Amino acid sequence: MIRMPIKERPDWREKAKDFGFKFHTMYGKAYWDETAYYQFSLEQIEKGIEDPTAEIHQMCLAVVDKVVNDAELLAKFKIPEAFWDAINTSWVNGDPSLYSRLDFAYDGKTDAKLYENNADTPTSIYESGFWQWLWLEESVQTGKINRGADQFNSLQEKLINQFSQIYAKTNHPYLYFGCCKDTEEDRGTVQYLEDCANEAGIPTKFIYIEDIGHGEGDLFTDLDNQAIELMFKLYPWEFMQREEYAGLINKNSTQWIEPIWKSVLSNKALLPMLWKMFPNHPNLLPAFFEDELDNSVAFDIVKKPIFSREGSNVSIIKNGQPILDTMGPYGEEGFIYQAYHPLPKFGDNYTLIGSWLVNDQPAGISVREDASVVTQDLSRYLPHIILN
Repeated sequence: MIRMPIKERPDWREKAKDFGFKFHTMYGKAYWDETAYYQFSLEQIEKGIEDPTAEIHQMCLAVVDKVVNDAELLAKFKIPEAFWDAINTSWVNGDPSLYSRLDFAYDGKTDAKLYENNADTPTSIYESGFWQWLWLEESVQTGKINRGADQFNSLQEKLINQFSQIYAKTNHPYLYFGCCKDTEEDRGTVQYLEDCANEAGIPTKFIYIEDIGHGEGDLFTDLDNQAIELMFKLYPWEFMQREEYAGLINKNSTQWIEPIWKSVLSNKALLPMLWKMFPNHPNLLPAFFEDELDNSVAFDIVKKPIFSREGSNVSIIKNGQPILDTMGPYGEEGFIYQAYHPLPKFGDNYTLIGSWLVNDQPAGISVREDASVVTQDLSRYLPHIILN
């Protein structure tokens, strides 16, 4: 695993505009960065990332199977009791999911260590599935990169296929897509997924989350007062379960992507449960609930909110003292504690690997880097290649 400098494509910003990639720069700072790329060997990808991704995903599903049948654990996950039956039913019925992303600390030499599971609303799918592949094709064609270079990336193909499989099992007229207003990154992510659904031949409609209405029979409706029967929402379940309309969720038949059982899979409480069920697994870090802190005295620790996003409200504690705190609005529901395992550093950059799954199958990676040891929403995205 090597960080390799490279010259930017001179026209990539114009191409980004043509392809609708509007969030390559955010708040005046580069988000997409092609002044360098990360090079992996095939063995590093297959044995170091892909195999552990598949195994850990199955372990995570085993945690879900345990939690959905245990009221005490559902309470520990801070999921409102009103949704426990719906979560159990969704899991038992096998409600289909689309995608998720496991975040790893990995240096190409030692075992990848799981940081968390982004299983409900993971972003950077457009950059991973399409844009970095376009970068690879053009860089190979212009001779900047060895013609033998490849990329761990079957995301777009798998997304199209999974959309097709999900829709084929329904009789709904449309697949709706939604995100919040005034979030350019979220809008770009949803547009890409809608394009994938269109490639699968599925009729789609878009609606902002704020514009969803309440019709007769407790139905969620669009701006034309038509029932929303099937919807991909880039909006987290922990928010939905606490909104004013939360009481309607159990009263209507809307099929959601992602399904409600992902309230468990995307929850930071998953991490201590993984450690309980699979102690000392080489790809896991020790993790504990707040009432188990006595078990963490041997470790420097990272304090993470049970619900949080983009590295917000994270504290790194060494020798009992916080050495780093990130800001944010989360933490009201409580925290979990994970052994501190810093990201590998390449030059001045701390590097995080995101490993994607579609329909339970590993499908590609993303690489993010930052001058800070905590990856956040403005951390840079860099492409990668495989070259032996």
